[in-house]
Amino acid sequence: MKQGKLYLIPITLGDSAPLEVLPISNKRAIEEIDHYIAENEKTARAFIKRLSSGKAQGDLHFEQLNKFTEPTILPEFLNPCLEGHDIGLMSEAGCPGVADPGADIVRIAHQKGIQVVPLVGPSSILLALMASGLNGQRFAFNGYLPIESADRKKAIKQLEKKSREEDQAQIFMETPYRNDKMVGDLIKFLHPETMLCIATDITLESEQIKTRSIAEWESNLWDLNKRPTIYVIQA
Repeated sequence: MKQGKLYLIPITLGDSAPLEVLPISNKRAIEEIDHYIAENEKTARAFIKRLSSGKAQGDLHFEQLNKFTEPTILPEFLNPCLEGHDIGLMSEAGCPGVADPGADIVRIAHQKGIQVVPLVGPSSILLALMASGLNGQRFAFNGYLPIESADRKKAIKQLEKKSREEDQAQIFMETPYRNDKMVGDLIKFLHPETMLCIATDITLESEQIKTRSIAEWESNLWDLNKRPTIYVIQA
C-alpha cells in the first residue's frame, strides 16, 4: 500500500483573509486532506472552513497536539499515513514545527519513512527578521525569555553579548500580555546603541514594524499590550 504524506500547513497570523497571505496550493491541499493533527480542533476546523467553505466538516478527523499530549501516543497520530491517507499538521498560527510542538510529529514521520511536505505560509519569526534590516546572514531564534526578573536580565545581557561577539541577530518572543514589561526590560538592560526591531501584528492591517536604537525607543513606543510581537536585537 502506498503511504500517505504529512503536509505541514501554515496558518494565518491573525484574522486576515487566508488567501491574502497563503498560496492557492494550500487551499487545494486542504480540500484533499481529511486527517489532521492540530493544537486546537475548534480553531483548526474554523480555519479549514474559512479556506475551503465547501469542505464537509463531518468527514474530518482530528488528533490534538499540545503541551498536555502524552508523548508516547504521538506515533499513533501518524497511523493514517501508514494506511494510505495524507495528514495535515497545523499550529495555532504561523508555520507548524517552528516554535511549535509539531516538530515532534515531523521527527517521528521521518523515522517512519513518511514523506514530509512543507507548504508555503507566514512565519512571524522570518518575516520580522526580513523587515528588521538586521543581520539576515547570521541569526538565532531564542523562543521565550525567562519570566523571573533576575533571570530575564541575565538572558537579555547574554543575548546582547552574543550578538556583539558573533555579529549575530538575536530573535525572541513574548506572551502578548507581557509585552510592555519586556520592552521596559529591554530599554533598561540593553546598551543605548544596541539596535532593537519590534515587529507587531505581522501581516495584519494593524501591523507595525520599526528598528531603532534603544536610546531612540525610549521616547517612540507604541501600545503593545496583548498584540503578538517578535523582537530582534543586534549589538
